[in-house]
Amino acid sequence: MHRIQTAGLGVKNDQHTTLHGLRCDRISNVSLPGTASGSRWDITLSGDTVSTVEPCEDKVQPPDPVTEHNVIDAKGALLAPSLCHPHVHLDKAYLLSHPKYADLQIERGDFAEAMELTSRAKAQFEHLDLLERGQRLIDESVKAGVTHMRAFVEVDAGVGTKCLDAGLELKRKAEEHGRCFVQLCAFAQLPLFTASGGDPDGSVIRCLLEQAAKTDGVDVVGSTPYVEADRDRMEQNVAWMADLAIDQNKHLDFHLDYNLDPKVEPLLWHVTATLRKKHWTSYNENRNIVLGHCTRLTLFSSQEFERLREAIGGLPISFVGLPTSDLYMMREANQRRGTLDIVSMIQRYGMNACLGINNIGNAFTPHGSCDPLALACNGIGIYQSGTKKDVELLYECISTRAREAIGLGRAKQTIENADGDPEEVTDFAFEVKEGDTALLLFGAEEDAWKTRKSVSEAVYLYDHCQGRRVFLNGKLTI
Repeated sequence: MHRIQTAGLGVKNDQHTTLHGLRCDRISNVSLPGTASGSRWDITLSGDTVSTVEPCEDKVQPPDPVTEHNVIDAKGALLAPSLCHPHVHLDKAYLLSHPKYADLQIERGDFAEAMELTSRAKAQFEHLDLLERGQRLIDESVKAGVTHMRAFVEVDAGVGTKCLDAGLELKRKAEEHGRCFVQLCAFAQLPLFTASGGDPDGSVIRCLLEQAAKTDGVDVVGSTPYVEADRDRMEQNVAWMADLAIDQNKHLDFHLDYNLDPKVEPLLWHVTATLRKKHWTSYNENRNIVLGHCTRLTLFSSQEFERLREAIGGLPISFVGLPTSDLYMMREANQRRGTLDIVSMIQRYGMNACLGINNIGNAFTPHGSCDPLALACNGIGIYQSGTKKDVELLYECISTRAREAIGLGRAKQTIENADGDPEEVTDFAFEVKEGDTALLLFGAEEDAWKTRKSVSEAVYLYDHCQGRRVFLNGKLTI
């Protein structure tokens, strides 16, 4: 039997290597979200999941020599659901720092330049550097506590399937080593019906998307309707992608309405109407739709949000706010900027929404980190949401709500509704529950009062990933 002290600071890198993949039987003496302040709990892991959540005795109990071999004393630190990237570009990560692309540096900092620099970079993509940069993103994400991610890999006439092939290899490696579940989205950054390099009518990129959608390991298809030349082709893009997703039983992801122009009618209305017309919930059951960016919605009145809520109805649509990118890229001459007010959309209008980092180290988002918790921390200021309830919601937006948005959430619960009938509901709660498979244990400080023991403390006081430990399917990932 072993008692492993992994919650404290100062664990060396060679120890990390030793502990990775180690199965854990019990995490003792933890603080849990949603429980009384000062209470301590024992979490038992059986196989891949949490099997029991019980109050901790005053004295930490020794391991059971028959059933428990590896027990962690958390020293009162917070144990919470792990983190999730609902929207991250795997193939475009770290272009600004990789030596192969040293000549591609930002000079203007606008969207047109970002597209231009990325196009030049993609012309140089090779399997090895795609693996190097993608692996760095996965490694740094896992270190932060990410156990699930939706990773975009582009297909088009220029790159062919290079990004997809690298993504599939990175996915296999991450999952075989039990480090992270990587959900791949075959993605069209370029238009489907407007000419682009080497593709005069979009037939090449459409063919590549169809091929990718039939590939084992691809769970999502996505596109960027706003890059089409006109409104008709934007709508054609939406309809074609919806048909592809339904035909191949895939999730659907749109980069949508990336503007701050009140004169431009949001394409969102066409998306909801199209999904209804095509009977999404009947023909593509248990598959979700995620809408990213959507900065045009920041100009919505409360009446327009109410209209949007009605338009969505029972459609499984979630929004992902990408503030790191949006606040950098979405600017106008009057210096107005915008990103989805995720907190308000959830609290006031009952919509499904979450937060993502989008890009890291490229012309779309040159700054930031792979840690979603940094997003939640910055969200306090961005959304002016600093109450305990607010920050707990922000944590859900990088954890349970993010996983639910991409179709990797907890199993739905059946409750009795007001009419006494059974009803299935989504479980977004940030509490640790029996059946959970992915957990994040925060570090314990030498001075106990500095140890983060609640979700609000973890979000308020960013810890720079110090001392975090992550569990996926009963094993340590770092």
